[in-house]
Amino acid sequence: MSLLLLDTQLLLWAAGLPERLSAEARGLLEDAANRLAFSAASIWEVVIKAGLGRDDFRVDARRLRRGLLEAGYAEMAVTAEHALAMARLPALHKDPFDRMLLAQAETEGAVLLTADAVLARYGGAVRFVG
Repeated sequence: MSLLLLDTQLLLWAAGLPERLSAEARGLLEDAANRLAFSAASIWEVVIKAGLGRDDFRVDARRLRRGLLEAGYAEMAVTAEHALAMARLPALHKDPFDRMLLAQAETEGAVLLTADAVLARYGGAVRFVG
């Protein structure tokens, strides 16, 4: 069984635009052998970017969180250990939310699923499912 942490983009697609997910991503999300998780950092990112009026983040973060929990996703809190793990990451990606998600995946033994080719360059705990 694998613990799969979805990046924010995949999380939004899984919750509201599943047709945007690749066949590989859909297969992983539907595989009962995998445990699915979302990060508190993703909810934080949605709140911030929705507040800035970003069209790609027009979602009610409370409804998103509730729907994910009802669908069986585990919620991963952000800890100081995760923040400290970010310091070990090379500066391949500038987005602090994506860097936090990667640090969480590495710290918690999860696989971070992403459709972001730049984030996927980290390798290791990241799996590109574009």
